[in-house]
Amino acid sequence: MSMSQALNNNKPWSDYSDLIERIQFDRESGHIWLDESQMLLLDATVFSDMRKVMVETLGMNGARSVLSRIGYLGGYKLCDLSRKMHPDKPDSEAFVIGPQLTMITGMAAVNLLKLDMDIEAGTFYGEFEILSSYESDSFIKEFGHSDDPVCWHLVGFASGYSSRFMGKEIIYREVECRATHDDHRCVIIGKPAEEWDDYQSDAEYFGPLNIREEMLDLQDRIAGLKQRINETDTDSASNCGTVGCSERFKHAWQMMEKAAESQVTVLILGETGVGKEMFARGLHRCSDRSDKPFVAINCAAIPSTLIEAELFGVEAEAYTGANNSRPGHFERADGGTLFLDEVGELSLEAQSSLLRVLQESEVVRVGGAEVRKIDTRLVAATNEDLEKAVAEGRFRADLYYRLNIYPVTIPPLRERVEDIPLLADHFLTKYSAQYGKRVKGISDKAMLMLNYHQWPGNVRELENMIERGVILVDNGASISVPHLFASSDVPPAAAAREKNRERQQKIARSISSEDWANDLVESGIGMEEIETTLINKAMTKANGNVARAARLLGLSRPALAYRLKRGSGGGEAD
Repeated sequence: MSMSQALNNNKPWSDYSDLIERIQFDRESGHIWLDESQMLLLDATVFSDMRKVMVETLGMNGARSVLSRIGYLGGYKLCDLSRKMHPDKPDSEAFVIGPQLTMITGMAAVNLLKLDMDIEAGTFYGEFEILSSYESDSFIKEFGHSDDPVCWHLVGFASGYSSRFMGKEIIYREVECRATHDDHRCVIIGKPAEEWDDYQSDAEYFGPLNIREEMLDLQDRIAGLKQRINETDTDSASNCGTVGCSERFKHAWQMMEKAAESQVTVLILGETGVGKEMFARGLHRCSDRSDKPFVAINCAAIPSTLIEAELFGVEAEAYTGANNSRPGHFERADGGTLFLDEVGELSLEAQSSLLRVLQESEVVRVGGAEVRKIDTRLVAATNEDLEKAVAEGRFRADLYYRLNIYPVTIPPLRERVEDIPLLADHFLTKYSAQYGKRVKGISDKAMLMLNYHQWPGNVRELENMIERGVILVDNGASISVPHLFASSDVPPAAAAREKNRERQQKIARSISSEDWANDLVESGIGMEEIETTLINKAMTKANGNVARAARLLGLSRPALAYRLKRGSGGGEAD
């Protein structure tokens, strides 16, 4: 019995209930999920109209090029679902997910005519009958019959899916098409590219697999160069070692940029893991000290009995075990920058010595008498409330005032969710290069879960999570939710929905208890005035931050920006 007969006898084509079960409709967020890929439910007439516009504006060849590539990329991405759903089944049975996807999306019905495949040998031959092709039907309706086949998206999808599944370039051609004759069906045949005559004429529409590989190679090479670029280019925050686009991130970075132009002592404040050292390194790289040493020390990691020796140096025989004289971190960073993390953990004695160094720009090694002049820029950091520590007598007030000349607060990651995709991509590039992996990216649902997560460990936690994902994901695949989270750690999307429901209930209770809507109606105040008042109140509460004000109002940022622009007579919203 041939592979085709065995598959047809088992009826795998028509039974795709397990695939349908992976389709989820999230009523609260409006998302449609097929496993971890976000999908769209598109009116068929919209697809038809879009296709018509493409043909009329780009011509037949231009429209074919766009639709074929869209199909190819869709098939290439969704192919991973076949292995995920059927990891232990024979290749031919796992392969049927592709034709089934074509059917559940409503593009066409698919019947198997012949399928012979051997991944290890690299051989493939697939012949499929396409019934009720929406592409051909809509083309006939708009343009009549054609001299050439027109199921471009479908052929692109089959080519992308099969290429990904086989690990080599598979090209399909439509050998029969309803749009070219009055028959009831279309037929497509897929074979390895090299088995077609003049296959380049088809491959140009799909984005050949070897080009994708070259792009991944180039991506790896770029990742390897980024560190060197960061060392020499100081035109932006990202080039100085920090990544972000949110308003709060940009404000913090602008503060650092201004500090870089001076020699002022900077105190970086923020929770554990927000990236205080990265900001300190960025400050150093963007300053005129960038060609001098950057020395980082975690005060909490050094025993209190040794901290002064570590910071200021030690002379031989100053204490038991000090066999040789050695410089401290202040001397090592001479001319450059010294970063003291967890400065709140310093003992009172060490705090006194540190204050003297800051005031006099000189150090005396432990057990020594020689005064050594230094030119070291200090950047301190802490996640502790130093003002409270001063009140409790654990931190010297005079040192606190000396350090607090120029404080910069780094916001926690949960308050700058807009930065998560950029940071995730940054770490994905870093660890893909480090582990020699080619990772396609992060699935839509995994990225949504990253946005839902509360990030108690902030940027450091995100970095560790992406590194874990790169280690676990198969080469050439996308990082999915299980790669990032243990099952017990997955941030419940239901929690976000529950929060939204509680908000709606609170509004309902407010309306019923205060009847403010009735008062407004009777007052004669117009809708525009109410809207303007609400927007102004939200902007005031958000300190002029449009994105934050939009969240308070339950709007998207573009929607609020439009209302602000409209209300100001055409001015731009910041």
